[in-house]
Amino acid sequence: MTVSFAVRGEYIQLDQLLKATGLTGTGGEAHAAVEAGRVTVDGKVESRKRAKLRPGATVCLGAETVVLVASE
Repeated sequence: MTVSFAVRGEYIQLDQLLKATGLTGTGGEAHAAVEAGRVTVDGKVESRKRAKLRPGATVCLGAETVVLVASE
């Protein structure tokens, strides 16, 4: 499933995005998913829990995909 997420401001950190979209329930779950190599950003495994993501990025965890868009 693919969803869009509006980024308020310049960027959102990866761990915050995973929590905000409900892909993980807690920050700890978000960190564990990143550490386990289960999260990709623009098709590449992302190992930085607090990677700064900007509009245009695509984040995947399992069968879920989030496309970041600019907030209006």
